Amino acid sequence: MSAKVSAEDRDGGERGGGAGGGPGKDGTGPRSAAHEHEGTDGTEPRLKVYEGLPAAVAAVGRDPVNAPMIRHWCEAMGDTNPAYRGPGAIAPPTMLQAWTMGGLSGHQGRTGAYDELLGLLDAVGCTSVVATDCEQEYARPLRPGDEVTFDTVIESVSGAKRTRLGTGHFVTTRTDVRVDGALVGTHRFRVLKYAPVRTGPRPRRPRPVVNRDNAGFWQGVAEHRLLVQRCTACGTPRHPWLPGCNACGGLEWDTVEASGGGTVYSYVVVHHPPSPAFAEPADPPDATGVGGPYAVGLIELAEGVRMVSNVVGVPYGEVRVGLPVRVEFRTYDDEEGTQVLPVFRVVEGEG
Repeated sequence: MSAKVSAEDRDGGERGGGAGGGPGKDGTGPRSAAHEHEGTDGTEPRLKVYEGLPAAVAAVGRDPVNAPMIRHWCEAMGDTNPAYRGPGAIAPPTMLQAWTMGGLSGHQGRTGAYDELLGLLDAVGCTSVVATDCEQEYARPLRPGDEVTFDTVIESVSGAKRTRLGTGHFVTTRTDVRVDGALVGTHRFRVLKYAPVRTGPRPRRPRPVVNRDNAGFWQGVAEHRLLVQRCTACGTPRHPWLPGCNACGGLEWDTVEASGGGTVYSYVVVHHPPSPAFAEPADPPDATGVGGPYAVGLIELAEGVRMVSNVVGVPYGEVRVGLPVRVEFRTYDDEEGTQVLPVFRVVEGEG
């Protein structure tokens, strides 16, 4: 028994090859004006070295096959098949990959080869990634209580392919899933690592929404001052600006000018969809000319409140929790003139 799940099946839209205009699994979508990414010459032999290398060896599923996960999956997918509930239930076959996923911490069985391959593609400008399709084969159903082990191999790395998204390489992995040493299924997963196509001038940042509750904050930013609300009844600082105090319910308040210093409390790195208006022009330096992924931080200010904004001054891959930062006011041009926005620059020599 086998199944193939493509981007169209997952998203209900035309993201795969053919008439939809996007990349197919072999990169045979319609050609565009996408440029060849830098470093293609001499890079393909280095990429081909990774074909056949193991990406995970004797890795163990984080959890046994279990009824709660099956129930959540069926509810999310709207699958009411009675075979997936009650005594003697089996897991939906398409859950095969779910039992092998390691989460943010990964698996002890990972070899690092796959990460090295993606890092090499990043280095030649293929900084964006999109999943294109997967193929699954099922040898027998999985049942609650089954403990899976698996091995993953880098099955193939394509030559440079042009797609509407940009020029890049298709990377296919094959994962063999076993229970008690017997093969229960095979999962092939394919991604496109690509250099985004040039789309014209760098887009401009959207303006923040200014209303009567937060107008004072943005007026302060325009004057290069970071103002924090403070309840006059209990002294609790707050951000974002609100008409009342969350701590005591008081409606009277004044402001305190923040020092601008703080630390990264949490952060995310935005890879997709591409938003070059928010990316640093040369972070990371790549072949697209419009910047790559960017870091958004939740900054804990010295005054005790937290604020969301870009983290700048280091490559996005070097942003970490606890990094010391300081506010920097930047002026951006747009159709309405100029606007000043606060971002947070990593303090050099610290952290």
